[in-house]
Amino acid sequence: MTAIDTAKPATRRTITHRLMRAARADRLAAVGAVVLVLIVIAAIAAPLLAPYPADGTDATHAENALQPPGSEHWFGTDGVGRDVLTRVLYGARTSLLIAGAVLAISAAIGVLLGVVAGYAGGAVRDVIMRITDVFLAFPALLLSVALALVLHPGVQGAIIAISASWWPWYARMSAVAATSIRSRGFIDAARCLGVSRTRIVLRHVLPNSLTPTLVQLSLDAGGVILTAAALSFLGLGPQEPTAEWGLMVQQGQSLFTTNWWVVAFPGLAIVITAFCFNVLGEGLRSALDPRREVTR
Repeated sequence: MTAIDTAKPATRRTITHRLMRAARADRLAAVGAVVLVLIVIAAIAAPLLAPYPADGTDATHAENALQPPGSEHWFGTDGVGRDVLTRVLYGARTSLLIAGAVLAISAAIGVLLGVVAGYAGGAVRDVIMRITDVFLAFPALLLSVALALVLHPGVQGAIIAISASWWPWYARMSAVAATSIRSRGFIDAARCLGVSRTRIVLRHVLPNSLTPTLVQLSLDAGGVILTAAALSFLGLGPQEPTAEWGLMVQQGQSLFTTNWWVVAFPGLAIVITAFCFNVLGEGLRSALDPRREVTR
């Protein structure tokens, strides 16, 4: 085992220790993380937790339309009599699925291209960065809307449209990190040992470029959920009978002044989830900032 490899367990322990210490210091980020865990659990267990599971799909109950919150329907019912609490729980599944898929696709494409550009440099970096600049020239929401108009409305269309506007940020960030890492001593040592460029990139440059990416993922999750909700609000995201928070808000917007619960609860779910992701991301950025370690 080389000196490069033996340093990895210590690095992992250091990061874990810093995260645990940050959780004790930043109670708001810790609370945000706990709330997000509960939201994820509720989304996964929606068929078990929902009081009326059929309402999460295509069931309708015209005789129960627009009932206010009460003992039978804690969050009331919507315009076709479906239980709003059930729809919110199932909507969490859709919203988190879109956010997770978008971030996974964006990070996979962006980090890979960014690391290749940063490590290779020269013409390779110039070509990749110019392509990235073309995508960054458009506002993310505007580009997502334009692509969603071309694609078939639905969950898959929303994922593709948002991912296309999100990956360039990860590419640029990873390129900067890889450019800095390639000049460090352990990379020079690997080259001297005859390690191939592909192995250097995959084993050393890529793992050491992931810390800022993990922080950015947590910060971007809330933005992706808001973007997905915006597409659904415009009729370009998931369609009926799929439960999705933005779609629920769009369907109930005309009822807000008379039947506030149809809009309020899915809207509140969007705000709480986005806020928790933001505070968690800020907490992670503070915890993993190496400059804080220097000052302590």
